[in-house]
Parts: sequence; C-alpha cells; structure tokens
Amino acid sequence: MQMSENTELPLTASPEIETVLFVDDEVNILSSLKRLFRPCGYRIFTAESGAEGLEILAREPVDLVISDMRMPEMNGAQFLAQVNERWPQTVRILLTGHAEIGATIDAINHGHIYRYITKPWEDNDLVLSVKQALHHKNLERKNQGLEALTSRQNQELKELNASLEQKVKSRTEEVRQTMGFLEIANETLKKSFITSIRVFSSLIDMRHSTLAGHSQRVAELSRQIARQMGMNEAEVQDVFFAALLHDIGKIGLPDYLLEKPYASLTMDERGLVIKHPAKGQAALMALEQLRQAAKLIRSHHEHFDGMGYPDGLAGLEIPLGARIIALANEYDSLQLGTLMSRRLGAAEAEKLIQSGKGKRYDPNVVDAFFSVLVSDSHVQPPVREIALHSGQLKFGMVLSRDLISVHGELLLSKDHMLDNSFIDDIKTFEQLGGKLTIYVYDK
Repeated sequence: MQMSENTELPLTASPEIETVLFVDDEVNILSSLKRLFRPCGYRIFTAESGAEGLEILAREPVDLVISDMRMPEMNGAQFLAQVNERWPQTVRILLTGHAEIGATIDAINHGHIYRYITKPWEDNDLVLSVKQALHHKNLERKNQGLEALTSRQNQELKELNASLEQKVKSRTEEVRQTMGFLEIANETLKKSFITSIRVFSSLIDMRHSTLAGHSQRVAELSRQIARQMGMNEAEVQDVFFAALLHDIGKIGLPDYLLEKPYASLTMDERGLVIKHPAKGQAALMALEQLRQAAKLIRSHHEHFDGMGYPDGLAGLEIPLGARIIALANEYDSLQLGTLMSRRLGAAEAEKLIQSGKGKRYDPNVVDAFFSVLVSDSHVQPPVREIALHSGQLKFGMVLSRDLISVHGELLLSKDHMLDNSFIDDIKTFEQLGGKLTIYVYDK
C-alpha cells in the first residue's frame, strides 16, 4: 500500500519542537487538521490508517497522536491501545462521534487516552486541548527528570552514609555499643561541621601571610575565656565559631588594606575597614547554626567605652561573646603587628590589655583573660605523643595536634583518626606543599 505520510517542519526546526501525528482515513480531515495546526509551529505527520500510523511511530519520536475513531481495518480504539502498549509516553487524543460512546469507553480503558473530542470539533477547543496535553507531557517529563535526579542523589547519599558509618564504627566502637549509632552519627556530623568552619577560617587567614593561624588562636583563647566566665557550652560554641570567622567580612577588601596596621590607615581606608563586621554578619545570617555567632561578629570591634564600631555600643550593650572576642583578637593582633605599627611581645601586649581595662575592654573579661594566662602557665601533664613523617603513618593512628601546613592552613583536626585514604592524601599534599611533621598519640 502506498503511504500517504506527510511531514511539515518549520524552517527553524530544533530538537525542542514538538511532534504531532494525525491519523484519519479521510484525506480532507487530515488537510483540515494540518491547516489548523500549521501556525502552532509543530512538526506534523499524517497517516491514513492505524497501520501507517504505527509505522511512523516506529521510526519517528512523536509527542502526541490524534486519531479518528471510525477507520477501516483498525479503529481508533485499537490503534491507540497499541500506541499505549508500545509508546506509553506519547499523549493520545481520540476524535469520536456522539454515536460511538461504547467504543470511546473501550479506548479510554485500553488506550488510556488523555481525552476524547467529539466531532465536529471547535477549532479553538482542539488547539487548546493539544497545547494543554503537550504542556502536561512536558511537566511529566520534567518531573521524571527530577525524580531520577532525586533517586541518584539519594543513592549517592546512601553510599556516603554507608562509608561514614564504617568509619565511625572503626573509631568509636565502644561508644556506639552504649549510645547507639544515631547518636554517634550526629556527633560525627557535628565534628565535620566544626572542622569545615575551621578549614574555612584558615582560608580567610591565607589572604595574608602574617595572619596564618590568627583566627585559630583567637578562637581558642576566646573559648577559654568564655569558659572561665561560666558561659554554658552552647554559648561557648557560638563564641568559638564567631572567633573563627570574625574576619570573614574582610574577604572583599583589597590586599594592601590587610597588610597595613590599623593605626596606619587613612580615614578613607578606615571607612572601608570598619564595614567588615557588619558584612561578616550579613554573610552568615542565612545559616541557622551560625546566626548567634553572626551577631557576635558584628560587635567584635565595639569598645567598652562606646568608641568602637560599627554601632557605637557601650558597656553591657555589647554581647558578652563579642567583648571576649574583641580582647582575644586584639591580643593576637598586637603580637602580629596588624593593630599597631610594630609587633609587640606577649608581655607588652598583656600590659596594653591591662591598661585598656574599663575603657577599651570589659573589666570582667580582662580579669578572666589573665586568669586563663595564669592557668596556662601552670605545668600541664604532658601529652603522650610522637612526631612522625608521612612514611611512618599507619592505619588507626589518631592526631594529637591539628595538622597544619607550612603556610598555616588547617589540613586535619586534632583527634582525627587516620585511615589509608587520609594517609595517601597527606603524602600527595607533601608533594605540593612541603614536608610535614605529624603528631599522633603514643599508645
């Protein structure tokens, strides 16, 4: 049988153009449908029988089929049933007369048609029905893509969780037996979150070589002062996070401003620098776990006498955590030479802190600071540890100190247990960043 297939394709055809197939044994109806849908920009095929329509579908991707019900040899219900079986993603619409309700129901049951339209049709209704059907198909396609993406991501998360579970078991078997896996998993995620913040903090310090380790030292001193002042652990954690990230607002500052001591800045330069606490708060406000820390970052350059910035707060208007970070930050900055025109020794820095008591610094924070210094000066029980090079590392060893690069970046946190993967990473890093000394607990 000679096929009467016709194809109409817009001049600017592209893969996004949708394809429709009209199947009817009456040529004049096919011509009428082509005229009606030509302005819509679809890629159009026509077939004069169900068999011919199936041949077209077998070799061409078709988005939507409109078939007449009454056709010889294979009626519309039978044709659409085969389309549903072989190409279920193709949308199916049936043209039917009022007297064919029984066959229409059969088409609905077996062909799973999208809808049926009675003849004679109203042009606008038919065009709108096709547009709605194709829109619905596109939504389903996008939904399937999202479902596939979600499924793939869920699988990746399952694989990641399986890997994490195995690592946790190898490090914390005794604790897992008493507290259960979920509690351990939460604790591990919390440690990972803290480590991520510490790594990001070290990246901020990398903007200038003299700042290497600055945020880590400020955070540790701030944490000790906070505990000395009786803050609870949640408050201490907020202080620690804020101290680690206190300079995040300086990311956008030019390098030359980071290199100049604050005392040497011009008025215009100070105008830029004093904006960084507020910018730091803005950068973290969207992170729920860091919102309290963000408030402390905003106020860590306020002075007890009200002469600080950015808000000119004074006394107890300044959050306690911010008063603590202000002192710890300036104590370290004095020794780095980023606050004054020269570097001070620890004793000189302590003397300046004492002289600012009740003026620049909260008197209670100053007292707690000196109590921490006295406590640190006492002889502490030595940690049993050994210094190794990367070639001596073995699976299961636990870091007794933070692993810091020669440039001051945090690579791994203290108490991290090494596995073969981390040992390989350390060796690879040494090829780029120089030899490391790794401290592990001596069992």
